[in-house]
Amino acid sequence: MPTISQKAIQIPVSPIRKLVPYAEEAKKRGTHIYHMNIGQSDVDSPQVALDAVKNNTLKLVEYSHSAGNMSYRLKLAKYYQKLGIHVDENELIVTGSGSEAVLFSIFACANPGDELIVPEPFYANYISMAIYAGAKLVPVPCTIENGFALPPIKEFEKVITPKTKAILISNPGNPTGYVYTREEMESLAGLAKQHDLFLISDEVYREFCYDGVRTVSALELQCVEEHVILVDSVSKRYSACGVRVGAFVTKNKEVYNVAMKFAQARLSPPSYGQIFAEAACDTPQSYFDNINTEYTKRRDIVVNAINKMEGCFCPNPKGAFYVVARLPIDDSDKFCQWLLEKFEHKKQTLMFAPAAGFYSPGSGGGKDQVRISYALNENDLRNAMECLEIALKQYNNR
Repeated sequence: MPTISQKAIQIPVSPIRKLVPYAEEAKKRGTHIYHMNIGQSDVDSPQVALDAVKNNTLKLVEYSHSAGNMSYRLKLAKYYQKLGIHVDENELIVTGSGSEAVLFSIFACANPGDELIVPEPFYANYISMAIYAGAKLVPVPCTIENGFALPPIKEFEKVITPKTKAILISNPGNPTGYVYTREEMESLAGLAKQHDLFLISDEVYREFCYDGVRTVSALELQCVEEHVILVDSVSKRYSACGVRVGAFVTKNKEVYNVAMKFAQARLSPPSYGQIFAEAACDTPQSYFDNINTEYTKRRDIVVNAINKMEGCFCPNPKGAFYVVARLPIDDSDKFCQWLLEKFEHKKQTLMFAPAAGFYSPGSGGGKDQVRISYALNENDLRNAMECLEIALKQYNNR
């Protein structure tokens, strides 16, 4: 019988989606599930973008330029320029999702066996993307006690080797919601420059910052432009996860040129996705203001409720729409599966992402933690927190 590849064996199952079969069985039993495992907002996509797709007059859906439609790249460059990110249309590549932009970034800078330093916990799919490229993620642990703030730079210096090629960050963070300060970003940039490394900055949650905090883009920093690759996406910004359009942005011409080879190899980004994304650039600021007000309320509901529960701790994140909470449980994978298989309250239960999947394999990190998305409406979140408090008592009294 033919054998499958080692890469296929090494790819981990997604902690965000691996419990879907158990959720489907629970639904068959008539149980309502609060899906807090995935960053799928219930906020409507911008009407201006929906209308552009609905009312387009295409007679033929052609290949676009491998870098994306020029009309969209021009508008996207203006979007960045308004944020103080001074790039032009020839310094960005439209990608088929932010995930593809991360892949292009790793492919462009890392050879098989090379290493990427990443603050931990980190977006779970970074593991799979590194495996695709034959690269290795080297974690620098953050702690829940200080809200997953960036560790001292000396901790990064300890793990730099001749094989280190890049530092990979998510800002605002997924799964933690942490937003790096300017000082933290400048420290990372300085380290990248000192050791001649790339800084890959995943900024897909840029618009979601709370309590007066603002994201500092890696491409805003001075004197490190040649080291920076910015990753972006329309999925979260415009509540459009199914559009699958992202961006790879760099001022490093050599990196841009090699990334274009990968872009050409996959031919072109999706046409209708680009129509949506181009029109979405005209979304009024009020759209984001309203979302941030709403998400601040949702965050507060979840954080306050969890911190009132016995034995629980949840930092108060300043960005994205996730929290990582520490619960009085023995194993987050077992607990999250138990919620779907064995527990219900008023014919309701919860679906979380076990946080162990956001730590490096074998590290043992996150065993008593879950990642919770608060992208649900306020009433659902209150019901979900009631379910969680009851579930914890039942789980620990089994």
